[in-house]
Amino acid sequence: MTTPRRMHDDEPDIDRALVAGLLADQFPRWAALPLRYVASDGTSNLLLRLGDDLAVRMPRTPGAAADVPGERAALRRLAPGLPCAVPEPVGAGVPGRGYPWPWSVHRWIDGVLPEAGADRQPAQLARDVADFVRALGRADTTGAPAAERGGPLAPRDAETRAALARLDGAVDTAAALALWESALAAPRRDGPAVWVHGDLEPGNLLVDADSGRLAAVIDFGCTGVGDPAVDLIVAWYVLDDGLRDTFRAAVGCDDAAWTRGRGWALSIAALELSYYRGRNAFMADNAARVLGRLLGRPVPRGLTRS
Repeated sequence: MTTPRRMHDDEPDIDRALVAGLLADQFPRWAALPLRYVASDGTSNLLLRLGDDLAVRMPRTPGAAADVPGERAALRRLAPGLPCAVPEPVGAGVPGRGYPWPWSVHRWIDGVLPEAGADRQPAQLARDVADFVRALGRADTTGAPAAERGGPLAPRDAETRAALARLDGAVDTAAALALWESALAAPRRDGPAVWVHGDLEPGNLLVDADSGRLAAVIDFGCTGVGDPAVDLIVAWYVLDDGLRDTFRAAVGCDDAAWTRGRGWALSIAALELSYYRGRNAFMADNAARVLGRLLGRPVPRGLTRS
């Protein structure tokens, strides 16, 4: 695989020579292992496989880099209580050779991305994801940081409306705004904040290639404590239509939380589609699919490439 293309204006050039040099400088015990790019549509981090058992994770943006220390701490804290594998940091890289940010070496986790299609997704996947969300909700929150996503929806109002305005003519913006306004009006959570992942999208879940069951959840850059409604986005982002009710029953949420979760999914998808079309086909296509599921009509073909 050739060097992946940049997706952001503030993204540094990251090639194998740079990563190999950083490994030689900071982790010489791994420097002789083969290093190869992992085919990924990740927008926050560039991933390279190191040998058979390790992965190098290089932040692409200042925001992703700022998440690294908190993500490492959260993974160490949360991993023992979660029902599936999560990344295990084994090396904490520091800036060097012109690369400006912290970076990480993790254990490699086997699995494939979940695929849309009722014949591919077993009902147990919905229950597995619900188990993960519930396990996060039981974790001790003492001293935990606020999640990047997980507060009230109101602060996202202006940017969500602006994103929908940019999609006018391709998306049923009247229906989208009605859904958004119902989410804004939904009662707020009555209870303490809990741990949330904050980014349960297809690129951050791995399933077992044979069984289709949840194998791992990755990328905890958004994690912290907040309203667990944000993690309900997985119902529209990952699960097929036939599994949504199974997930909702297994996760056990009320109508208000479901409505807020729908609002989170709409806001995130609108922002992603307006930003990533023409930059990242995977992200744009998936955001369009989410909007189609939420609004009950497919987003026109070709929109995601414009």
